[in-house]
Amino acid sequence: MQVVATALAAADAAELIGRAAALIFDVDGTLAETEELHRRAFNHAFASHGLDWHWDRAIYKKLLRVTGGKERMRAHHDGLWIAPPLPDTDIAELHRVKTAHYAELIETGCCPLRPGVTDLLTAAKARGQRLAIATTTSHGNIDALLSQALGTRWAADFDAVVAGDDVRHKKPAPDVYLETLARLKLGAADCVAIEDSRNGLIAASRANIPVLITRSMFFRDDDFGEARVVLDELSELGAAKQKN
Repeated sequence: MQVVATALAAADAAELIGRAAALIFDVDGTLAETEELHRRAFNHAFASHGLDWHWDRAIYKKLLRVTGGKERMRAHHDGLWIAPPLPDTDIAELHRVKTAHYAELIETGCCPLRPGVTDLLTAAKARGQRLAIATTTSHGNIDALLSQALGTRWAADFDAVVAGDDVRHKKPAPDVYLETLARLKLGAADCVAIEDSRNGLIAASRANIPVLITRSMFFRDDDFGEARVVLDELSELGAAKQKN
């Protein structure tokens, strides 16, 4: 029965994707399993500044409910009940060091795009569909990942790239998706959001965009009840096409 359910989900996903005028991608966890590298980069920044913080995977999984790296560090510090709070300048410097180290890790080539992502991007362009990014991460992090995975001219293939710092409120607020729709000049029903987390699902749903979920390492057990389709990997889309 599980095999049948998986095949039906893949077929539904292929149909949903095929009808869309534009595909809007989240980045971390969706395009690539980057969260483990982010975790390591945070710990590097903490150690370099003499902080005794260490985020293991269990701690980091909880902190991922807070969107945004600077916000995540602030939430962790607040949870320690240590006064006074870290100044914004310290948080910004920690984030700068973390971001630089993340880029260094990405440049080693240790974080390829997830299965099926490249094929979906190629097929979407062949169909004349537009591509966009709506993410909480920074432009620097997006560029580090996609320059390594797709080449330095990757941005030419995307009609809109909206990052967390481009909007007032980060996911699960719908701001990044509303801004993406405005830049694309498309209605919500003309697009499909491809996400991996519940926060991303909520953000896109609040913008009335149908959502395709591809489960990722840290968010695999999230509640995706409101999603239009849930897949383990985007490579399932290729299998569904071969069966049709």
